[in-house]
Amino acid sequence: MSKKAIFLTGMAILTLLLFGFLSNQATKPEIIPLSKKWEKTIPFQEIPKGISGLDAAHCGICHPKHYEEWKISTHAHAWRDKQFQAEIKKETSPFMCINCHIPLQNQQAEIVIGLEEGDIYRPVRKKNPKFDRELQQEGITCAVCHIRNNAIISTSKSGKAPHQTLVRPNLLSEELCIHCHNAVATITPQLVCSFETGTEWKRGPYSGKKNCINCHFKKTVRENATGFGVKTSHLHSLPGSGIPKELGYQPDMLNGLSIQPEGIKDRYKKGDSLNVRLKVTNEFAGHKVPTGDPERFFLFHFLIRNEKDDTIAIKTERIGEKWQWYPVAKKLEDNNLSPEEERIFTFSPLLDKRGRYTLSILVTKHRMTAEAANFNHLDENYPKFIPIFEENFEFEVQN
Repeated sequence: MSKKAIFLTGMAILTLLLFGFLSNQATKPEIIPLSKKWEKTIPFQEIPKGISGLDAAHCGICHPKHYEEWKISTHAHAWRDKQFQAEIKKETSPFMCINCHIPLQNQQAEIVIGLEEGDIYRPVRKKNPKFDRELQQEGITCAVCHIRNNAIISTSKSGKAPHQTLVRPNLLSEELCIHCHNAVATITPQLVCSFETGTEWKRGPYSGKKNCINCHFKKTVRENATGFGVKTSHLHSLPGSGIPKELGYQPDMLNGLSIQPEGIKDRYKKGDSLNVRLKVTNEFAGHKVPTGDPERFFLFHFLIRNEKDDTIAIKTERIGEKWQWYPVAKKLEDNNLSPEEERIFTFSPLLDKRGRYTLSILVTKHRMTAEAANFNHLDENYPKFIPIFEENFEFEVQN
């Protein structure tokens, strides 16, 4: 082959390579940086000097009571929760859902650095070389709230701690809680985040007077750390709904409701109506009840049985939201109780036979419906509700 032919061949090859390169550049998707708060993790945190690990057990060496309290909290089960694991395995589950359940970059196996063409279902990921699998299992662990920039974040400083302590009460304020507990967004027509606890609190009567810490981190007096002396401290069991995420442990519960049966008598005449009232008040919560996950609800059960234990009359009332998820997600009903709101439920069956009877009033708090549990393949071993109030009343019907 002549030199001219070799030159022309080489030019042809270069042209093809350049065309292919330019074609690839033209079709390469644009990577849009993450911009929304829920798309981002807390940046990677090193182990501060003076402690030997980021996991909760290491914190528990000096703070044993805090550690034991945290272990029974739902925060400690945020990642392992079977419902959450079922949700994130769905094709419709976007990448950012894990950012409130394992917020530290240390806890995530991959780091999302952007979105192809801004599409939440096309995240650009890179392997996290510093991924800590054991820390991942701890969900909302001590380091999530208390470690930043090689220091322990606290609301006070003792001067005796073996590690650097930074007093940052603003970081540990309600704004830290609201970062996850006020996630409101329409991500796709069928996918909506509706966690409005922070907004409910800000609109309520306690905003500026009390915040999340007042109820969910109650003050106590004890040793904050072993051997450091007694002082004002905060309980770390993080009481909430009280519905366990695993059988065999029972988280602490806050019940915002005051429940008062009224109008119950010992004796009635045949032909009377029972005329029972149940006064339900959101007396103690600074947000709506229920709050958070829109699938939560309360049921109020009324039941009358005779001496043979036969059911004579029954009625059930409900407080909670109802949603349509397909074809477009939208809220259909919402009768959640606002702070200080009162509601009256009545039960007035006709008493048309003589005899002795038992009236039972039972209130149950639910994480989800049976249909939702079945859809997520959650069997009878997964806790779905707890009773929060139960009273029985004996009465007689006479001629």
